[in-house]
Amino acid sequence: MVKYFERPHLERELLQFHEYLQVDIAHTIMLAEQGILEPTHARLILSTLQDIVALGPESFPIDPMRGSFLLQVESYLFQQIGEAVGGRMHTGRSRLDQGPTVRRLYKRRLLLDTFNLIIRLQDALLDLASRQVGTLMPGYTCMQHAHPTNFGHYLLSFSTKLSDDFDRLRSAFTRLNLNPLGAAGLSGTAWPINRQRTTELLAFDGIIANAKLAREAYYAAEVASALSFVMSTLNDLATDLHLWSAHEFAFVETADAFCGTSSIFPQKKNPAGLEVVKFAAGGATTWLTTALATFRAEGTGDVVMRELPLLDKAFADTNGCLDLMTGMIESLTVHENRMARAAESNWSTATSLADRIVHSSGLSFREAHSLVARLVRLCSERDVSRDGVTAELLSEAARELNVADPGLSSAVIRESLDARAFVSSRTSSGGTAAAETMSLLEDARTVVGEQSTWLQARRAQIATAATMRASSAAQWSG
Repeated sequence: MVKYFERPHLERELLQFHEYLQVDIAHTIMLAEQGILEPTHARLILSTLQDIVALGPESFPIDPMRGSFLLQVESYLFQQIGEAVGGRMHTGRSRLDQGPTVRRLYKRRLLLDTFNLIIRLQDALLDLASRQVGTLMPGYTCMQHAHPTNFGHYLLSFSTKLSDDFDRLRSAFTRLNLNPLGAAGLSGTAWPINRQRTTELLAFDGIIANAKLAREAYYAAEVASALSFVMSTLNDLATDLHLWSAHEFAFVETADAFCGTSSIFPQKKNPAGLEVVKFAAGGATTWLTTALATFRAEGTGDVVMRELPLLDKAFADTNGCLDLMTGMIESLTVHENRMARAAESNWSTATSLADRIVHSSGLSFREAHSLVARLVRLCSERDVSRDGVTAELLSEAARELNVADPGLSSAVIRESLDARAFVSSRTSSGGTAAAETMSLLEDARTVVGEQSTWLQARRAQIATAATMRASSAAQWSG
């Protein structure tokens, strides 16, 4: 048991060292304020807990034979101030509510880091997007040219997706940031504890109202799910940039710091950073299913053994990939001319010609769509480029389909097929026209600003609680 359970469990609990001590200090303060602990006992316990904080996880003595970290702390208290005093700290609580409280605080700390890293990546995307509004590029569906767009518009779509991810995590945060402490297993306690006071001291937003639910960890499955959405967004971005960094595209290039080389191919510059993100995203698809398979309602050892490593990896992968992607976006080289040439080399503006035909003739859009499709086929069969299309070819296509000739001149046809004109003409809300793209940029900045304000408020709440704990502990310790 020591080798396969207690030691690995303790190693994971040490990652939550500071959260454990925060819970012990808050609980002790509450017991003293409620008159459950005598002032002398409270002073001795709080003073010893502060000594443990000063030792830190590296220096605090650990003996796996004693069991979980709760018992390690109790053992230290007994050694320093005796069991008759130190044994009073656990009054009115159980490991079944103390442990979940610690784990919620720990996940909260990691999740706040995730929020911050999402905002940092969004800032990098918005900064790059503001400089790429005029960069013409092909837009793709089914890996084929669809409509031309601008690179800034493309980047803004990922800031929006990250805001959706932020909101999913923020929703999970509302269920994470609740206080189980005081549930005392599953039935509550007869001691006159004050759960609202520990909620305040630990910066929770409320309590777990039903004591039986205190040890459940389904909120963690929700966090795992939301983190997997973040990884999916990063995978989508990394996949595009990975493809576009290939020689055949050469649209973008990641900085040397995020690339590797080959042991045999001297010319290679491998976009290793993008591959790291894609690799990590693959594993993220299992996070939710693993969590749901683990978090059974009765709070068994499965939760203890599997919850922490699962969420630790999910947070490590997500936060690491967010940080990595931010660095790659901040240093990304964009080959604007290459993008523009690709956008101008194909028939991705054919929709615009169909629209022009509808405006100038009595044809429906579906008829115009078929007519332009036939025109493109004729040009492809005869190796005629987009710039070489003529009114005669359009007339021939109309005759083949037995529809009225729209009567457009060669100049009007070519103007309708111009890629830059196409992008500029997309003035509907959310479109690629410069004014619309800039509007999207300003909207995104507003959303990211609101996210930052929310995050700052959460951190301020936690800082206030820490100050309150320190002040209250000092009063009782003095």
